[in-house]
Amino acid sequence: MRLEKQNHLTIVLFVVYMLLLISIILFKLPFYSAELSDGIRVINLIPLQGSFDASGVIVFREIRDNILIFIPFGIYLCLLKNEWRFVRKAFAVIALSLTFEVLQFIFALGRTDVTDILSNSLGGIIGIAVYATLVKIFKSRTNKIVTAVGLIATIYVAARFAHLFYLNHFVMRQLPPR
Repeated sequence: MRLEKQNHLTIVLFVVYMLLLISIILFKLPFYSAELSDGIRVINLIPLQGSFDASGVIVFREIRDNILIFIPFGIYLCLLKNEWRFVRKAFAVIALSLTFEVLQFIFALGRTDVTDILSNSLGGIIGIAVYATLVKIFKSRTNKIVTAVGLIATIYVAARFAHLFYLNHFVMRQLPPR
């Protein structure tokens, strides 16, 4: 894969990733419903406070999901801005996570939660570390390999997203209520 074509493909994949990220975090797609956005603005500044179930047991699912969804951002940041130092990349990850939380608050699209900022930031930093590890393993072939894997992953995630969106908005809405 020529470098120029690879860079264009990386940018396209990054844009698709960002569109999916925005739709998932801000608009709660593919599962959006009126019940998810009640128009109430809530800010939680205490880490892990909203992460417990009714019996007081911590539920790691949302934290895990927030970490996983931001790992690609750290990897894409390294692919596109490899010349940046680690601190600048980490700042970009934290800034994006904070931006999402502020937008959720402004538009009352969800709960603004410091735990989300922390877990999203951790995910992005893990992505940066994954890329650094891959560079040590694959050396000059890293960008080509990561872009190829990113293409496959993006196709899979976009297809899965579209499938879940279809099921949630077209199939499930046609079922009779219980």
